[in-house]
Formats: sequence, structure tokens, C-alpha cells
Amino acid sequence: MELKKNPKVDLSRQSGLFLNIGLVVALGLTLLAFEWKSYDDLSAMNYAPAEVQTEELIDIPITEMPPPPPPVIQQPEIVEVPDEEEIEEELVNLDTEITPETVVAPPAPPAEVAAPVQEEEVDEIFQVVENQPEPVGGMGAFMQYLQKNLKYPEQARRMNVEGKVFVQFVIDKDGSPTDITVLKGIGSGCDEEAVRVIKNMPKWTPGKQRGRPVKVRMSLPIVFKLG
Repeated sequence: MELKKNPKVDLSRQSGLFLNIGLVVALGLTLLAFEWKSYDDLSAMNYAPAEVQTEELIDIPITEMPPPPPPVIQQPEIVEVPDEEEIEEELVNLDTEITPETVVAPPAPPAEVAAPVQEEEVDEIFQVVENQPEPVGGMGAFMQYLQKNLKYPEQARRMNVEGKVFVQFVIDKDGSPTDITVLKGIGSGCDEEAVRVIKNMPKWTPGKQRGRPVKVRMSLPIVFKLG
């Protein structure tokens, strides 16, 4: 016959409660152990006064420094200088008669010789000068020369080419034309004809700068027009 326990007296049902109570008690004891303070018996402790070591103060007497010795002044040596030799004065006889022979005239200063001023030859080509070059007989004579000597090229005549050929040249110091070039041409043989006419023209009166003949660059238009 199986015996059944009374549920009221079964302790296994309250095991959880007892476990919690045990944990709380253990935790309380642990906290109490950390917070517990122990105090020593102060009455049994002997407090002896600490020994204070005192040092004796020694009075140091004030010593006076003796003043520095005065500087030694060295007397300068006196050197005896012998008496200067007496200079005999020459006596000038004022009663001497002065004649023209006794008077010596001072030498005349050498005459300054002026060095000849060499004029530097100016080889520069000017554009504008004080006296511009011009044809002998004026521009009227130059225009007559062009009318007589200028030949209309056949190619330009056949092609009816007309216009102005601008020729640049240099009138040399002797008046002859040099460095002849065409600045602006019209072609068809007119440029070459303009250069030929300027090259063969008579000499001009050269230009002058400060009274000296110089090279002057000039330019002229040569007109080609069919009549």
C-alpha cells in the first residue's frame, strides 16, 4: 500500500523560498564584512615628542676690504735736445745798383699748340637733313629727263597696264644714285624700266648736314600712263 505525503508538510515545495533567504543572508554578511572597521586602542600608544635638532648660528664678522693701492705715476723722461744751429743770415746789400743786365726775365711759357681737329667721316645714311638733295636744275629739269628717257614697256602697253612704281634710292655724297630698289611695283616690265631710268639719271646736288655732304635716302613715284 503506497503512502502519500501530506502536501502541507512537504518541504520540497518551499525549497525556492529557502534558497532566496539563504542568498539574502549571505549577501548581508558579505557587505557587513566589507564595512566592518577596527579601531586600535589609542590609550596604549605612547606619543613621544620628536627631537628638534637646532643648529647653532655662528656670527660671521664683517671683514673690511682694504682699498686698492694708488696707481703708480711714471714720470716722463726728459730728453735734452741740443741747441739748434744758428743760421747765418745773408746780408743783402741794398746799395747795389740794379741795371737791365742784372734783371733776368722769366722764361716765356710755351705756346699751346692746338691739335688739328679731325673731322670724322660720316658714313650714315640720313632720312632728313638740313639741306635735302635735289636734281641739278630743279625738279622741272628732272621731269623733262623722265619724259625724254622713260620708255613704256611693250608688254605693259599690250596689257594696258598703268600705275605708279615707287622707287627708293640713295643720293651719295657725290650726288650719284645708289641702292636703287622698288618699294611698290605694277609689273609687266614697268618696275625694271623705272629702276633703269633712276640709275641713268644725271647726278644730283648732294644733301648736307652741318655743312658736309652726306648720304640721303629718298623715294620717288614713276608714273606709267598710256596716252
